[in-house]
Amino acid sequence: MKIPASIAVQSYDLARNAAAPGPKDGGTARAEAAFGAQMASFTETLRQADTAAASSMITGANPHALVEAVAATELAVETAVAVRNKVVEAYLEILRMPV
Repeated sequence: MKIPASIAVQSYDLARNAAAPGPKDGGTARAEAAFGAQMASFTETLRQADTAAASSMITGANPHALVEAVAATELAVETAVAVRNKVVEAYLEILRMPV
């Protein structure tokens, strides 16, 4: 599966900004903003795929655009699942810590 360069660059920029060190008092706000931006991007990707699918079924639009939208959606969902799995792993690791 080929990832378009614009998606890769956008994802890299968001990850770089999320991992960049920041001021100690605003760290939580930056993390929330980065997470919110990622969720907005995820939602927009799903919306674009839905729009492409609807236009393909109704008007017989470009099937190549539909395939690209579905591939982008698949990548976004796989990324969201991977993040969720890491969060669950971290939570379970915290629960296993002795008190």
